[in-house]
Amino acid sequence: MRESGNNRRDKGVAQVLLMRLENERLPYALKLKDRVDSGERLSDFDTQFLKRVMQEGREARILAAKLPQYQEVVNRMAALYEEITRKAAENETKTAPGH
Repeated sequence: MRESGNNRRDKGVAQVLLMRLENERLPYALKLKDRVDSGERLSDFDTQFLKRVMQEGREARILAAKLPQYQEVVNRMAALYEEITRKAAENETKTAPGH
């Protein structure tokens, strides 16, 4: 049975996203996690990075719904980004004037 054009395209997009994740997104996200875990605040660049990857994550969830083999990695990355965001917000509160 032949794959439909959409299915082939979805798999191609998934491959590109996985390569980007492995080579760019995950290494930087892990650095951010280490920094926020040690109490640091995020820079404007870091905040923009998180906004960008959260948007990509929403798109990846749509793709993963079509390609269930990618669901776990999408969920794990979303959880990592949410943890970084939560911890960064805590750090902002701790370092805000009056605290």
